[in-house]
Amino acid sequence: MKSPSKNLTHLDAAGHAKMVDVSTKSATVREAIAEGYVEMHADTLRAIADGSVPKGEVLGVARVAGIMAAKRTGELIPLCHPLPVESVEVDFDVPVLEPDSVGQPVRLYIKAIARVVAKTGIEMEALTAVSIAALTVYDMCKSIDKHMTIGGIKLLKKTGGKSDFLADRG
Repeated sequence: MKSPSKNLTHLDAAGHAKMVDVSTKSATVREAIAEGYVEMHADTLRAIADGSVPKGEVLGVARVAGIMAAKRTGELIPLCHPLPVESVEVDFDVPVLEPDSVGQPVRLYIKAIARVVAKTGIEMEALTAVSIAALTVYDMCKSIDKHMTIGGIKLLKKTGGKSDFLADRG
């Protein structure tokens, strides 16, 4: 893992928090892809898949929650620039369950792709979409599975601006 830079852009000369000045940067097409998961009992995933969760259709609600959260990221994270988010996609990878997987933990993966034409990146929007979608799954399923955990939230890819990023998949 690369060590953090000693030149922290969110601090002024006195060490106080500041918002980074992007006024001189050029607007470019920027995209970020993030992922995470909710680990749960296989029976919980079956309830999500067959629509029997008491609070309703989990994946549809979580998808909308993730999209809404991405659009409000600048309001949630103090030094994050508010961006005119132009596209957010939230998708789920629902694993196929084996009949003997009763009581076994399984992972519901969540992926978000966010796009914008702006002077600063959209990574936080993609990460926020995944985080809130995961929390929504948790909220909707907590009555049937109190052992769920949320994890693995990370940036997979970023394009646009001065540099691109692609996470190691290993």
